[in-house]
Parts: sequence; structure tokens; C-alpha cells
Amino acid sequence: MDTQLAQLIINGIAVGSIIALAAVGLTLTYGILRLSNFAHGDFLTMGAYLTLLGNNRGLPIWLSMVFAAVGTVAEMLLTEELLWSKMRFIRATSTTLIIISIGLALFLRNGIIFIWGGKNQNYNLPVTPALEIGNLKVPQNQLWVLGLAVLAIVLLHYLLQNTKIGKAMRAVADDLDLARVSGINVDRVIFWTWVIAGTFTSLSGSMYGLITAVRPNMGWFLILPLFASVILGGIGNPYGAIAAAFIIGIVQEVSTLWLGSQYKQGVALFIMILVLLIRPKGLFKGTM
Repeated sequence: MDTQLAQLIINGIAVGSIIALAAVGLTLTYGILRLSNFAHGDFLTMGAYLTLLGNNRGLPIWLSMVFAAVGTVAEMLLTEELLWSKMRFIRATSTTLIIISIGLALFLRNGIIFIWGGKNQNYNLPVTPALEIGNLKVPQNQLWVLGLAVLAIVLLHYLLQNTKIGKAMRAVADDLDLARVSGINVDRVIFWTWVIAGTFTSLSGSMYGLITAVRPNMGWFLILPLFASVILGGIGNPYGAIAAAFIIGIVQEVSTLWLGSQYKQGVALFIMILVLLIRPKGLFKGTM
């Protein structure tokens, strides 16, 4: 029992790493753009498929991830140009934005199925034996996932705290109108918000493909844990989203000991509701 529990905690840390990176992108777009983007999970899926595309063309997996990140960022910037900037111009309601994002999610998912088909696929990687740590077996891919996640989070912290664009992003998240009056280039902040969100979301999808099969609905099944992490961690707070993602990832995996894997989504929702009943604004203060 103890060994099985420890194994599930390790799996939960790997899953939490993946949720954390995508949740960062989701909470940034909400905190800065006030956009609840239900297509976020499908951009995650797109990152996994673009990684698969590069990998099948003979690129090393790390270079395939870079290719996927560039492609995902380009797609997000395109949707910003065609959709979200126009919606902000006409001051569309949050309900309208949610409906559009759901439509965009369906468009992306069906486009993936049209191009790549609906079957499960895997990266072309050599088979590596799991590392044995005591009685535990830790797949090397899970260690890579955790390592990449930690590196990305450290770089995010440096960017937000020590660069001009990071400080500008925090100012816009606090008060957009005041930031604009203060001379901050809001359009530049929006551009970099999509770049960071796209990069982290694509990396999350690429990493998810390392520990599971690449399939068209992989991001859709993560959308509830993603929103749960964002809300639980305090809307607009990337650090809170990261912490909440690890909590949800670990609790989801551990819960399979008693509930089975089919209830993972329900566990994420239950955790979110339980915490919000006690702390309505989440575990941490909202915004950056």
C-alpha cells in the first residue's frame, strides 16, 4: 500500500507539472486580457501534435518541442488578431467571449482530427527503462517532465520579477486603464502575454505526450483541472495556479486508490468547490 501510494504521488507530481504550465498560460490570459479561454486545452493538444509532426519528420524531440512552441504561439497570435482584439474593440461581454472560445475549441479539435486522424499516436522515441528507486519505478520521461517544468517556472519568475515586460504585465493585470494612462504599451503587453501563454501551453502538451498517448481530446480532458487550478490558486496569479496544479495533480492520482481513474475529473472539481467554500477567492491572492 505504501509503495503504491508513493508511486501515485510521483505520477501526480508529473501530471501536476503538466497542468501547472498550461494553467500559467490560462491564468495570464485571464488576468491580463480578462478572457476565459475554453480553447486553451485544445491549444495544448495542438502543441502535442506539432511536436509529433516535427518528431515524425526526423527532428530530435527537444527541437520538435521548440517547433511546436513557435507554431502554437503563431496560432494564438492569429486568433488574437482575428478574434480577441476585435471582441475587445466592441467590448464584448464575458458570455460572448466564452461562447466564442468554445467554438474555437471545437474548430481546433476537429481540425486536428481532419489532419491527423482520431487514433492515438506516440512520439518516435527510444524505449528507456524506468529508474528503480527502492521499491519504486520512475519512468525517465516523468523526470524529464518535472525537470522541464521546474526550468520553465524559474524562467517565468525571472521574467515577471526582473524584466520590463514582466513589470508591465503585472501593472496591466492590476489595472489596465491606469497602466495605459501611465504610458505602458498595452498592445506590447498583450503580444507578450500570448507568446508566454502559447509557449507554456505548447510545452505542456509536448510533455503530456511524453507520458501518455497523443490524441485529439487530450487537452479537452485537462480543461477542468486547468480551470480548477486557476480558480483555486487565485484568478490571475501564476504562482497560485502552479501550486494549485500540483495539489490537484497529486490528489487526482492518489484518489484512484479508492475511487478509480474514471473519477479524476470529479476529484478536481470537488477540491475546487471545497476550498472555495472556505476561501472564496482561492488559496492565494488574485493577480500577479
